[in-house]
Amino acid sequence: MTGGVDGDLLMAHCAEFAKRVKLSGTPEELESFRYLQRCLDDYGCRTELLFHNAYISLPGAARVEALGRELTCITHSFSLNSPAGGLSAPLVDLGSGSEADFAARDCKGRIGLVDGIASPAVAARAKAAGAAGLLHVSHHEYVHEMCISPVWGNPSGATIEAMPTAIVCTIAAADGAALREALAQSATMAITLHAVVDTGWRQTPLLVAHIDAPAGENAPFVLMSGHHDTWYYGVMDNGSANATMLEVARLLAAQKSELRRNVRICFWSGHSHGRYSGSTWYADLNWRDLDRRCAVHVNVDSTGGVGATVCGENGVVAALAGLARDATQAEAGQKHLGKRPSRSSDQSFWGIGIPSMYGSVSHQAAGQEKMRHALGWWWHTPEDILDKIDRDFLVRDTRIVLHTMWRLTTDPVLPIDPREQLDSLAEQLAAIRSLPADFLAPIEVALSRVRSAFDVLEGSPPDDEAACGKRDIALMRACRAIVPLDYTRGDRFNHDPALPQNAWPSLDDLRALAAAPSGSDGSHFALVAATRSRNRLLSALQDAEAAAKAG
Repeated sequence: MTGGVDGDLLMAHCAEFAKRVKLSGTPEELESFRYLQRCLDDYGCRTELLFHNAYISLPGAARVEALGRELTCITHSFSLNSPAGGLSAPLVDLGSGSEADFAARDCKGRIGLVDGIASPAVAARAKAAGAAGLLHVSHHEYVHEMCISPVWGNPSGATIEAMPTAIVCTIAAADGAALREALAQSATMAITLHAVVDTGWRQTPLLVAHIDAPAGENAPFVLMSGHHDTWYYGVMDNGSANATMLEVARLLAAQKSELRRNVRICFWSGHSHGRYSGSTWYADLNWRDLDRRCAVHVNVDSTGGVGATVCGENGVVAALAGLARDATQAEAGQKHLGKRPSRSSDQSFWGIGIPSMYGSVSHQAAGQEKMRHALGWWWHTPEDILDKIDRDFLVRDTRIVLHTMWRLTTDPVLPIDPREQLDSLAEQLAAIRSLPADFLAPIEVALSRVRSAFDVLEGSPPDDEAACGKRDIALMRACRAIVPLDYTRGDRFNHDPALPQNAWPSLDDLRALAAAPSGSDGSHFALVAATRSRNRLLSALQDAEAAAKAG
């Protein structure tokens, strides 16, 4: 199947995407969405071009007045606009912008100088510390566009208060070094930030395509998604990935009579400029349908980059690690490392309980990047143009995604193994054994029972089509119970912030109890939350056991 990938067609799609800057909600983006729709219609897919309101932030002009001159800079999505005349305030060096860095300095009303790419985490710390502004320093001559909102998707009345409250800009490494040198020689130093940011509600597009299997419209489906909005031309991020998605759609549609499960393909807007507003809106609007029928989410981002030689370090939910190992070995000849997914890449479906694969598929070799993602120095800059795509790597990455989608849609039983995720939970529980044995015991018993139930299930392969369909439903229902525990705080209907999280964040209250001094007021307070979290864990494990026994 993967031998049919057409490299010339992939590059032709990339050349089309290189024609337009695709900011969320703009006419240029919509024109490019219509190209996607025409292609998918030609391949025989059923398509819907939807529109919805999204809270979008498009950075405009920015500059920094410092060192007796104007420094070239950019501002960021969801930065505040500067007042007339700019924001003038003392500069304070915050190093890497860690929690300890903020705690060590008085930031109130000041501008923090921070190494590294702008991020929601640093913006949230600045808000808590009362900083008026942030000036990020890139690690090289290029400055990288970023969205700094920690709110996942459109803000609600409950989450709008978490939005950033600082004016945020980024400068190049040389200017940052000059500022630090001057700051070291002066007890106080004031700078001025100027930033214009267009933030507000606007209509954005969302393209949905369907490939209908013979099983019918109510059969389970595999969701393949990727964002179409870009910073600048964004030929790698995310044009090449969109080319991969089109090619996978073309080949699957041509073989749809062989599919056991349906395919749904979504192209999002609002990824770069709305903190995943498109995928979040879609998850909220279609919650019941996704809960009932979506088996797996395959996210596709930034395929085929020049120098992207590493294919085994993309993020995969543990229950799908076996499939990732097979696809990566077969199509790239590399070992997949089973890396845990980060909270990024339109992963808006974990709360529902849908397991996911990928995001970025290939990366630069270790040691070449100091950014958040090893996707090339051109990532989120005007240099992300057609010459950053390696045709052979793009074919390779597309083959990996196609292999994955073919298995997910044609295997007699979904290639999902919840036992790998349960083993991960056991490892996490082992790390917090300072909890009282009688507190942990019910969880360990429940975990042992569900693990045994899946061992029995794996040892009894289904013998006909009806039994295979029943097994699929059992695996999906088990994921609905387990995945939210592994990747969210446990609320299936809301979205956690776009901030770093621990593995199995549903265990955080148990970790807090283990860390609290025995017999202290803090330990009593922690026990309240930990008991409730234990109840959530027990309920989920019991649901997963019931699903295994029903399969």
